[in-house]
Amino acid sequence: MVKHFLAISVAIFVVVGVLAFVWPWVLWSLVVLVPLFLLGIRDVVQTRRAVLRNFPVLGHFRYLLEMIRPEINQYFIESNTDGTPYNRELRSVAYQRAKMANETLPFGTQRDVYAEGYEWINHSFAAKHPHGEPPRVRIGGGNCAQPYDSSLLNVSAMSFGSLSKQAVLSLNGGAKIGGFYHNTGEGSISPYHLEPGGDLCWQIGTGYFGCRNQDGTFNRESFAERAKQPNVKLIEIKLSQGAKPGHGGILPAAKITPEIAKIRDVPMGQDVNSPPAHKAFTTPVEMLEFIGELRELSGGKPVGIKLCLGSPSEFLGLCMAMHDTQMVPDFITVDGGEGGTGAAPLEFSNSIGAPLTEGLVLIHNSLVGFNLRDKIKIVASGKIVTGFDMAKRIAAGADLCNSARGFMFALGCIQARRCNHNDCPVGVATQDNGLARGLVVSDKTQRVANFHKKTVSAFMELLGAAGIEDPEELGPWHIHRRISQTEVRCYAQIYKFLQPGALLGEDVPPIYEAWMRMATPESFTMRQAYAPHS
Repeated sequence: MVKHFLAISVAIFVVVGVLAFVWPWVLWSLVVLVPLFLLGIRDVVQTRRAVLRNFPVLGHFRYLLEMIRPEINQYFIESNTDGTPYNRELRSVAYQRAKMANETLPFGTQRDVYAEGYEWINHSFAAKHPHGEPPRVRIGGGNCAQPYDSSLLNVSAMSFGSLSKQAVLSLNGGAKIGGFYHNTGEGSISPYHLEPGGDLCWQIGTGYFGCRNQDGTFNRESFAERAKQPNVKLIEIKLSQGAKPGHGGILPAAKITPEIAKIRDVPMGQDVNSPPAHKAFTTPVEMLEFIGELRELSGGKPVGIKLCLGSPSEFLGLCMAMHDTQMVPDFITVDGGEGGTGAAPLEFSNSIGAPLTEGLVLIHNSLVGFNLRDKIKIVASGKIVTGFDMAKRIAAGADLCNSARGFMFALGCIQARRCNHNDCPVGVATQDNGLARGLVVSDKTQRVANFHKKTVSAFMELLGAAGIEDPEELGPWHIHRRISQTEVRCYAQIYKFLQPGALLGEDVPPIYEAWMRMATPESFTMRQAYAPHS
């Protein structure tokens, strides 16, 4: 850190000066020490690399290793759980896009195209060149007085507290430049979300931060006051997230400052663990009524829910309630079990929640089957970094995408995996001011906007290569997956896609029939339709 660098530098020069009285030849060491000191000063004052700002001189060793990375990859793949060549390739491309640098790769694909699970989109003889601005997606139907036209790619939920204020300022500033929305995460709306003026999706979690009473219940007056702010364009009720579904958010005590405690209305000195479930509603119908209430309190802004798919029968029960009451959310954000987080128990992170593709397909199918799909937009969220990631999710049933990981890379995240220890070396996921100063808002704001623009552009170019002009034309038949060394199938062959109204008649597809028998609109708990051990 900077103060340590200065203290060590002063100490070294003092020691050299003292020793020079006894051994004059020691002064020759200044030939090395002075250039290193000047290099350190340059590192501290430059604004483009947070690692060097926070770790002057020493930070150069990281970039040296990056230069020879292809030769040392084999030594790190097994020791770093996120160190596969493909993951590093994604991070590298995100960095290059954010810096508007050359993002092409040499020597062709870095992936084994014959490995099971490899996916691609087929190109067309009638390829097209994208033209004009990318289309926007309208969220909010007749129930909304203030519908919102969304970008195809937006910033996924990351709270102030989990992220530094510099990171939040940069994300929202980039959203302002690029015309996309910035999800606040469940940690409430901070001054740093509002200052740049970017569009916000205010996420309301089970802790009701920013709109809570002292006992942790929902406060309608506080919600209405904040929701009517012009920056707030959407309201999202967080039911669960992919990294720890059924657990609730976690903010370690080490990251709670007096400012964060005030914004969230929580005490200092202890971990903030959100409850696993909401108190404002306990049944599907009550939740739909709560959505309507928030829509009214916000002045007619779109209100949706975020979830990682758990029991299919529980979501089908919610669809039953929507069909019976004709009350619907304006959007559903689907998170995948592969989604990231700053802190989660191992078992929850690795072993709970449906992967994003499976969740998207079932939620899309359920809405189609109940003739609800045209009323509700679906947002895909979970490990989305590239234009092809967007194409896969939209082909599987989404209308638009959110990304946290990609925008973290744009901020300079190096995946040091110190998010839950408050010592993120690049100042992204920390409340340590000494480290957060390394992230220069003016530089990272533009990088966030650059990443968004280049990634959406790459997505539109992929569509053009496939002969498609509009994302609405993208379907499950466009994305292919290798099932084995000798077998390839498209999504339309792998997943069963339902016809409109397929779950309302007598002839319900067999797998959905079993889930439907366990579903009920009266409770989030599925009915016991059979005894598995009888």
